[in-house]
Formats: sequence, structure tokens, C-alpha cells
Amino acid sequence: MDQLENSLVEHARSVRLSILDMVSSSGSSHVGSAFSIVDILVSLYFDVLKVNPQDPSWSARDRLLLSKGHGGAALYAVLAHRGFANVSVLNDFAQVNSSMAGHIVKGSIPGVETTAGSLGHGLPMGVGMAIAIKKTQPNARVFVIVGDGECNEGTTWEAALVASHFKLDNFVVIVDRNGQQSMGESRVIMDMDPFADKWKSFGWHVEQCSGHDFPLLKKSLSHKETDRPMVVIADTMKGKGVSYMEADPLTWHYKTPKDELLKQARKELSAHA
Repeated sequence: MDQLENSLVEHARSVRLSILDMVSSSGSSHVGSAFSIVDILVSLYFDVLKVNPQDPSWSARDRLLLSKGHGGAALYAVLAHRGFANVSVLNDFAQVNSSMAGHIVKGSIPGVETTAGSLGHGLPMGVGMAIAIKKTQPNARVFVIVGDGECNEGTTWEAALVASHFKLDNFVVIVDRNGQQSMGESRVIMDMDPFADKWKSFGWHVEQCSGHDFPLLKKSLSHKETDRPMVVIADTMKGKGVSYMEADPLTWHYKTPKDELLKQARKELSAHA
């Protein structure tokens, strides 16, 4: 493991511990959904994206939209650890009168590009953003993270058609494919296979990799296409990093870790240092 990968692993560990504190102190949920995208977000913000924490509105920046907004604790934590805000602001997460809601909210802390709530909206918003940026900032890219359950939404596929039609080679979708939805396994609720072939049939370039392997994420996320958009299907695990969450991902879509389970999660995450 090289120095950069070691650094990314440590960032991911610290971010997961922050998320654990955020969720447990606020009594909120979606810790499993947040943990599944931590490594993707760390790879993006600490290695791939062209951003400036001292100037979050820099016009030439890459944009990241978190369409699966219920995983917002992960984005808040990564932005704070990256320097967009003081890490202490995470104490306000999902507290009374806080702008930092459980679902991601634009304006809550610097670096959040858009508000996300109802699933299926982020990808269409990203398409519009990519069309505009392609004309004004040709070297910038737009990234959107969606859940695999979110791909049940018709708006996702309508937006996929638009992105392909307008040859948005500055547009990257990352599918957090953890195989779980709020009420069960994604394949049982709505089987999307052959998943990669669907994107290909819509005119997209497809990359597939583990969503928890930093070298593979870097390789896929850094790939650039000409005249067509790209999707990275990232195989992830809901609750990644905590054994009892990984073993029971459906429970940890909504449940809040408390008491002995909270202590065990802290112990397991700290042991990975």
C-alpha cells in the first residue's frame, strides 16, 4: 500500500468515526447508507476532484451531487475533513434548528452543491448542470452519486437518455451498488440486471469496480471519455467497516447505534487505524 492509499484509508476511517458520532448524538439514521459511500467520497475529494476548499464556488471546479441524499452525513463529514468547514460543525448534524439536515441541504456547509431529497432528482439536475458547464467551463466535470435502488426511478433513465443525446463527456454517474433498499434487497424489489448492459444500451461508457478499493476507484473515476457520458458501477457494502452492520444491512438503513453497539462500532473502526 503506497503513501496516498494509506492516507485515503486513514481519511475514510476518520470520516466513518465522525459519521458514527453524528448519527448517534442526533438520534438520526441512514448510517449504513452513509458508510457505503465513504470510500467513494474520500477517493473523489482527496484524490480525483478538482476543488478548492478555500474557494468553494470556484467557477472551474468539478461538481459533486449526492442524489441519494439520505447518505448526507457522509458528504458533510468528508467536506469538513477536506477543509471546507471546521470539523466541529458536524456536531450540529440533524440537531434542532440546524441547517444540516439528515438529507443533504445546499447552503448548510460550504461545498454542498445542491439539496437532495426525493430519489431520482439528482441525476437530472446533474445533466442540466453538465450541459451548462460544458459551454462555460470545458475542463470541469460533474459527478453524481446515485443509489442502485434509485435506478428504479424513471427520471434516472430519462436523464440518462438526455446525457447520451447531448454527448456529455463531462458527466460521470457513480452508482453505489450496495444491493439494498429501505425495505429489502434491490434485486427482489426491482431486478435491474443486466445492469451494465442497460447503461451501455443508452449510449454510456461503463466502468465497474469495487467501491471500497482506492486504486480501482482512482482508475475508474479518472477515466475520461469523448462524446459520451460515463457511469461507474461501484460494488459496495451497506454499513461498511462495522461487522454487525455489514451482516444486517437492512436493519441499519434506519436504526441508530446506541450503548454497547455504539461502543463496538467505535472499537472496530478505531482498530483499523
